[in-house]
Amino acid sequence: MINSTTFLNWDALKEAAVQQEPFPFAVIPNLIQQPVLNSLVESFPTIKNRGSIPSESVKSESIFQNFLSELKGPAFRQVIAEKFELDLKDKPTLLTLRGYTTERDGHIHTDSKDKLITVLLYMNPTWDTPEGKLRLLNSKQSLNDYFAEISPLAGSCLIFKVTPNCWHGHSTFIGKRLSLQLNYLSSEAAFAKHHHHHRFSATLKRLFPKLFPAKEENYY
Repeated sequence: MINSTTFLNWDALKEAAVQQEPFPFAVIPNLIQQPVLNSLVESFPTIKNRGSIPSESVKSESIFQNFLSELKGPAFRQVIAEKFELDLKDKPTLLTLRGYTTERDGHIHTDSKDKLITVLLYMNPTWDTPEGKLRLLNSKQSLNDYFAEISPLAGSCLIFKVTPNCWHGHSTFIGKRLSLQLNYLSSEAAFAKHHHHHRFSATLKRLFPKLFPAKEENYY
């Protein structure tokens, strides 16, 4: 059995530099340790519809549950707090999973102001297309005005501080695109709002899947 403390590449996380402009962010290409990467990718829960699903709303294998526990644990929180010079003590966390993107996803946006930090971690074993790569943008005007681009390959991680100008997005990709998103939220009220929204949405998609179809082109 794999011990949960072996999942994250702590050295890579601690050594990653935080770029301050135009908003604070860090990219870690190998956040997951190589010996367990394939096992985690293979154990990613089955998600049949678009949208963000709370991690506790989907069934997952024990190895994946242990991995999520490490992500939500105090050691990871402490490193993020120190890197971004924030007090994240006792801040609620929301962890969601995504399985597919459609033409409705990727539009330029900033995260809501009640999110303090966003952690995006990708879980795709390969990525052979330019579409669907996340771009960090200088403004909300164009996806081509970007200063960083992150391929959604398994183990690639982006962490950024949520600011009024944390513009990001990706070109349209229709198909399977596996990712996790961990947010540290400003308050319990913010957690309740976001968690209720995602859980209610996940329930609707489970009960009425035909109303929320995932496009079948480009599955792989």
